[in-house]
Amino acid sequence: MLPSLFLAHGSPMIAIEDNEYTDFLQNLGKSLQPKAIVVFTAHWEERMLTVSSTDEEYETIYDFGGFPPELYQVRYPARGSTALAAELKRTFEAHGITAALNHSRGLDHGVWTLLVHLFPKADVPVIQISVNPFLPVKEQYAIGQAVRTLGREDMLVIGSGVTVHNLRQIHWGQQEPEPWAVQFDDWLIEQIRKGDLDALAEYETKAPNARLAVPRPEHFVPLFIAMGSGASPLSEAKILYRGYDLGTLSYLCFQF
Repeated sequence: MLPSLFLAHGSPMIAIEDNEYTDFLQNLGKSLQPKAIVVFTAHWEERMLTVSSTDEEYETIYDFGGFPPELYQVRYPARGSTALAAELKRTFEAHGITAALNHSRGLDHGVWTLLVHLFPKADVPVIQISVNPFLPVKEQYAIGQAVRTLGREDMLVIGSGVTVHNLRQIHWGQQEPEPWAVQFDDWLIEQIRKGDLDALAEYETKAPNARLAVPRPEHFVPLFIAMGSGASPLSEAKILYRGYDLGTLSYLCFQF
């Protein structure tokens, strides 16, 4: 039985960094032995839920610019699974969620920057799934609920995003987090511990500094999908890691 995870992918630089957060990811990966990995990634947006479907080795997508040359040399040669992709499509549709298959898209950095640390051998099949950031929170949660049983089959569901993600508010070289970023995460943790999905669904008006923390929701909604896919009650969620970089970029991670 595997849990569902929300993991912060933060800066693409985590793929080549050696720090407390990458140590955490490596140790977390050693504790897990999934048969397959299903990642809902903030960096793949589609109006219709779309599932990667291939048996071939994925291309590694460098969907960013301005970073050191060595980052563009990283490759994550995982393969997909057309059988699992088809099964997931059927599962979503059985829950009333329209889904499509994509046979050509590679892995974006919301996926491979985490997986190079979690499962460095790239020997576990990976399925990448898009997000629609404009669906209401409870619909995001329902997408997760549709795949809640995957953990029982030793398939690992990951929501890859960031709770506080505002690139206009980052402070280069600052390690101490800004108070407003901490306050937003504190509120988020409090609602999760209370199991208050209704409050979470209204985070835009109820959470302190919500517009600063989440100027656009694509990095935030994978959290709600991961919540929905968890086997345990929301109130039993665990904080796996909490840290900040660049003053405001949150590395808050949960297990559901």
